[in-house]
Amino acid sequence: MWTSVRASLQNRKAGLEIARLMVLNGIRLDRSGRFYVGDIAIPDISIARAAGVDRRAVRETAKFILSSPQLMSIFGKIKPSGSSLVEVAKELGFSVLIIESDPHESGVIADVSSVIAKNKVVIRQALADDPDLVPEPKLTLVMEGSLPSSAIDEIRKLSCVKSLKLQN
Repeated sequence: MWTSVRASLQNRKAGLEIARLMVLNGIRLDRSGRFYVGDIAIPDISIARAAGVDRRAVRETAKFILSSPQLMSIFGKIKPSGSSLVEVAKELGFSVLIIESDPHESGVIADVSSVIAKNKVVIRQALADDPDLVPEPKLTLVMEGSLPSSAIDEIRKLSCVKSLKLQN
């Protein structure tokens, strides 16, 4: 998806940054040219500030997206993926495991989650950064309780894992 968006906006630096912001935050564009996160309207100026661009660039990008059936098929339907529990995990009694791996390698989530499941720990949330949008993508798992040190060692030894960080 991002490859086609980038190709469509390659000559529009501000438009590309606005599109990136839209994808990362689940901001959609309706047929009238208004931006939304869920059912909440987002003013052009708020998008401009967040993207570090001029408000006029936001309006121009909206018009460009509206003129492209391919881009509208993406940005007219995109939705936010939900709230992240990472920042409130401690308050909820959860722990967070952040894993760096090759984001294009298959089986990372399966390998790590099988170790976690084997240790009877429940994964409440899994967040995987898109390697086309995030320079150093990570897999972040929010878990009920904490993992035993033997499970952490087992995960660390997986060939797909470059590094991991545990937050309790």
